[in-house]
Amino acid sequence: MSTNTITVIPGDGIGPDIVEATVKVLDAAGCNFNYDYADAGLAALANHGELMPESTLELIAKNPATLKGPLTTPIGTGFTSINVSLRKQFNLYANVRPVLSLKGTQARFDNVDIITVRENTEGMYSGAGQVISEDGLIAEAKSIITREGAERICTFAYELARKEGRKKVTAVHKANIMKTTSGLFLQVAREVAQRYPDIQSEEMIVDATCMKLVMDPSQFDVIVTTNLFGDILSDLCAGLVGGLGMAPGANIGEQSAIFEAVHGSAPDIAGQDLANPTALILGAIQMLEYLGMSEQAAKIRTAVQDTIASGENVTKDLGGNAGTKAFTDAIISRL
Repeated sequence: MSTNTITVIPGDGIGPDIVEATVKVLDAAGCNFNYDYADAGLAALANHGELMPESTLELIAKNPATLKGPLTTPIGTGFTSINVSLRKQFNLYANVRPVLSLKGTQARFDNVDIITVRENTEGMYSGAGQVISEDGLIAEAKSIITREGAERICTFAYELARKEGRKKVTAVHKANIMKTTSGLFLQVAREVAQRYPDIQSEEMIVDATCMKLVMDPSQFDVIVTTNLFGDILSDLCAGLVGGLGMAPGANIGEQSAIFEAVHGSAPDIAGQDLANPTALILGAIQMLEYLGMSEQAAKIRTAVQDTIASGENVTKDLGGNAGTKAFTDAIISRL
């Protein structure tokens, strides 16, 4: 396994536009990567007749990290979601979504710095046991939480907090009502917290967490939670810093890791030099940190922050008139 080769999945819609921009930034920062390009999503369906070809899975397994553009799962194909399938296939149990206030965005807050650590393979979101009665009147789904899954994600969150010099971990749950599933998660979270006396631990019910995030996000540091709650809370956190265009995500397992922008493929603006590549560039920063390349990661982060703060050569969603290429060039010129 060569650490200087990464797998790149351009994806659908604006995926190729923002992936090209991100690769240029990585090259300009002196990362010296080789790239193994692979198809997935609609592009793969067109080229290979399937959404996730075996050759793509082999490249994800072979290289230490994968950078992925947004993918479209066609409606009504019986395929739940390519992203969910990838998480299961490679056991990418930890979904890490950092949000950070950047000067120059249209966000309502300027003091947000939160990492949401979401369990990525279990719970309500995993789609287990979905059935609908023949008469279409009753639908059912299953939520399964395991002690192993809960312990693994909580330990991951505390280890990340320690590594990043974070002060506090908040375990988010609904154990007051969902006494078995959320109850087990909370019980395990309390046990894991005992092993990290250097980090402040708190627990919070999910609805109260939403309210407090909206009122004063500065009270949060690291949030750890189950799959469905994490999906909702991480998007809420993205809204605090200017939306999904500012939100990267990492999916991390024991052997593989996939880094992405968490927004959709926006096919309506594909290929028109309009997309904001910030989320994927921030995802690439997460990838560099994961690969131990923190110097390059810091360099790119500063360049992105300075570009957005300047208000010049920024994309429309950031209040400017620049296209993807001009915005990317502005970042590169600061490198």
